[in-house]
Amino acid sequence: MLDNRSRTLLKTLVEHYIADGQPVGSRALSRFSGLDLSPATIRNVMADLEEAGFVASPHTSAGRVPTPRGYRLFVDSLLTVQPLEARQRGAMEEALHGLPSSQIIASASQLLSGLTHFAGVVMAPRRAASRIRQVEFLSLAEKRILLIIVTTDGDVQNRILNTEKAYSPSELVTAANYLNQHFAGMDFEQIRHRLTQEIQQLRDDIKPLMNLALEAGDAALSEETAPYVISGEKNLLDVEELSSNMKRLRELFDLFDQRSSLMRLLDVSNRAEGVQIYIGGESGIAPLDECSVIAAPYTVDGQIVGSVGVIGPTRMAYERVIPIVDITAKLLSSALSYKSDN
Repeated sequence: MLDNRSRTLLKTLVEHYIADGQPVGSRALSRFSGLDLSPATIRNVMADLEEAGFVASPHTSAGRVPTPRGYRLFVDSLLTVQPLEARQRGAMEEALHGLPSSQIIASASQLLSGLTHFAGVVMAPRRAASRIRQVEFLSLAEKRILLIIVTTDGDVQNRILNTEKAYSPSELVTAANYLNQHFAGMDFEQIRHRLTQEIQQLRDDIKPLMNLALEAGDAALSEETAPYVISGEKNLLDVEELSSNMKRLRELFDLFDQRSSLMRLLDVSNRAEGVQIYIGGESGIAPLDECSVIAAPYTVDGQIVGSVGVIGPTRMAYERVIPIVDITAKLLSSALSYKSDN
């Protein structure tokens, strides 16, 4: 626990560092903190805060900078969030108003990026798992088979299967008939669960084909929609703390391409209430060690279906970014719920 003097000096240091980007010395703290303290007293408090892990001293300066732990304390108990002006909120609402559902997600991502000058990300609404109406196998070559999947929504997906053995036309018909007779109306997760129990009843030569079909079909239907839309990644090139480390910057852009790790982080945000803030290593994702992620879930008709977020440096204006993420989530909820009612 920090006393009020230490908390005030830490708050002043974080705010000054966010605004200026330079290590903060005792003279600046004396001037901006509003406390009547001698430079010696301030230096002693700073030494205690450094020992406790809230601030650090760069080698090139006598001043100090916040650590992720310092940012966390600042965000949790020292931050004063600035509510958005009615004019800005109105402009945000206008940006999402009247758009087709397919464009609202991308527009929300661009809105987050444009307002914060960082990367804006919106996790697309999770669709109900597609259910299977019919499956067909068509031989293309000796060990290449075309899997044709028709869903109950009328979508058609094709995938090529490379098998270890050749299958005759009659074997392919038998395999397709088995799937259609036993699993029509189910999604692939349900089919996999049932097949795990019934796999012993299948002929040994058909089992590998069934497993290939399940993997390919599941992948095909999960790719129907992009898991999330991200905008403004290039803004991060202008952030000095990130652009000075090209190796980490490349890892960060690889993360945006791979998507899976970021999806897991956004999934966690979906299960939480309100705005979630991940500072540095708290995300558990190595390329984000020098970044912060601010995310909030959004709903359609009261059900959480996705999340919105901003990815930027740990040195960001949290008091301004947090309400932008919060309001964007609320406006997206309203816009998509309106679409579902009309």
